[in-house]
Amino acid sequence: MATPQVLPVIVPSPPSTYTKQASSPDTKLSLPHPSGHRVLIPAGSAYLNHLRLLNQHNHSFDALDSEIEAEEQRRAALRNDTANGEDDLGVGYEPETEELLSLDPKEWKKHDYYAVLGLSHLRHEANQEQIKIAHRKKVLKHHPDKKVSTVTPSSTYSYLGIHQNTNDDGFFKCIQKAYEVLTNPEKRRQFDSVDPVLTALEEVPSVSEFKADKLDFFKTFAPLFELHSRFSRIQPVPLLGDVNSTKEKVEAFYTFWYNFDSWRSFEWMDKEINEGSDSRDDKRYTEKKNKSERARRKKEDTAKLRALVDQTLGLDPRIKRIKQEEKDAREAKKRTGTGTGASTPRKSKAEEEAEKKKQEEEARKKEEEEKTARAEAKKQKQAAANAAKKARRAARSEDANGSAA
Repeated sequence: MATPQVLPVIVPSPPSTYTKQASSPDTKLSLPHPSGHRVLIPAGSAYLNHLRLLNQHNHSFDALDSEIEAEEQRRAALRNDTANGEDDLGVGYEPETEELLSLDPKEWKKHDYYAVLGLSHLRHEANQEQIKIAHRKKVLKHHPDKKVSTVTPSSTYSYLGIHQNTNDDGFFKCIQKAYEVLTNPEKRRQFDSVDPVLTALEEVPSVSEFKADKLDFFKTFAPLFELHSRFSRIQPVPLLGDVNSTKEKVEAFYTFWYNFDSWRSFEWMDKEINEGSDSRDDKRYTEKKNKSERARRKKEDTAKLRALVDQTLGLDPRIKRIKQEEKDAREAKKRTGTGTGASTPRKSKAEEEAEKKKQEEEARKKEEEEKTARAEAKKQKQAAANAAKKARRAARSEDANGSAA
């Protein structure tokens, strides 16, 4: 341990002209204490630390410093969580495959934009807030400036001193395009209409495949209607239900889907006009072809959905149950007469035959009466015609006699 050295320093006395200055009323420092200690103002972080030092740590500065350091670490962690995880909503953690990272920005219409932003598990159900958070995370990870800053000198320069860091920012362009499409309601609707992942799930098994594989009716067809329900202009959409659904619910389901009003469109599949072409004829021809293709795809989609509903109706086990219930109700009504609950005795076979003969006799008499009435009317009509003919003859003969006279 070093020994202290005492220096012979003599403080000079103040000059005789020195006078003690009075303290200003605006000063923030208190007057010196008679004992030589300054009065501590009870305010601010210093005062709070002073109280902690006295009351909590028994004048131990090491303990106070440890508490202050722990508090700073806690606040730093909180700020970090707030910056990186506020409104995280569980997005941005999907793994990125080599195929995804090697996407060509020029082939932007073939990209899966939900996979680009790490939203494959949400797809059309992702809201705008989730899209913004996922985009922010992807930008922080794949921004070209970020890549440049993380490249090591050995990978940046070759042994000849030539700059070798190409740092292709193609995937970053894909990220920006995905964000542009998914934040635009019209473009996102066009992309959702032809979503490659969900479109592949719309395949319907044939009737022979359904019967051969002994598939479960509700597990097979319920997901298909759930997929198509996202295109309905009318919400909510009645779904397939279960085996115990009532007749009213089953009828409402098929009525809705046979009159399904879909907003699905196919503009995303349009052929792009050649860049640099100023020919109006080329543009008109391309637009005409695109319009025709859209109408064709729309018609095919409508027919496909109608075939799905027809096939579902043909295989629905509830239809057989409902028909059997209706048949039983009709038979019960016949057995109970008009439904009053009073049973009527059944007629014997002889009585039924007698009643049948009576009805036939009445029908025959009625037919004879009608035949007689028709013959009588014909006779009267013929007599009236003969009388009119005689009257005309008499009138002509009178005219002839008058002219001869």
